[in-house]
Amino acid sequence: MAKLLAKDHEYRHEGNSVSLINFHFVFVPKRRRPVLVKGIVDRAQEIIFAVAVENRWRILSLGVQPDHVHLLVNVTVNDSAAKVAHRSKGRLSHNLRLEFEWLKKLPSTWTPSYFVGSVGNVSTTIVKQYIESQNGK
Repeated sequence: MAKLLAKDHEYRHEGNSVSLINFHFVFVPKRRRPVLVKGIVDRAQEIIFAVAVENRWRILSLGVQPDHVHLLVNVTVNDSAAKVAHRSKGRLSHNLRLEFEWLKKLPSTWTPSYFVGSVGNVSTTIVKQYIESQNGK
C-alpha cells in the first residue's frame, strides 16, 4: 500500500472551490463469494489505483479481502459517490473478467449495491455545534 502524503490530508484548492470530500466504500462480489484471491487481489489494487489517477482521486486507504473491498478515497467537487462506485466497480469487473477467465462463470462480478459513507476531519457533532454557534453572530 502506498504511504499517505501530507497533501492527502489537506483541502483541495481547485478553480473556485475548496473541498475535503472523503468517501468510504465497501463493494461486495455477487453472493459474497470469496473470489478476490491470489493474483486477483494485486490486479484489483492496480486497477483501482489506475481509475483513481484518471479521475484525480486520492486513495487514502484500500483493503481487498476475499469477499469484499474497502476503499477510502478523496474526490473532487465534481465527483459523486455514485460516479466513484460506478467507475471503480465497472472497470474492476470488466478487466478482471478479461484477465481471469473463470470469473466469467459468475453471473456478474459485483452485487448491484454498495455501502458508502462520508468521512471528514471532524465529526458531524462538531460541525453541528459550529453551525448552531454561528446563529447569534
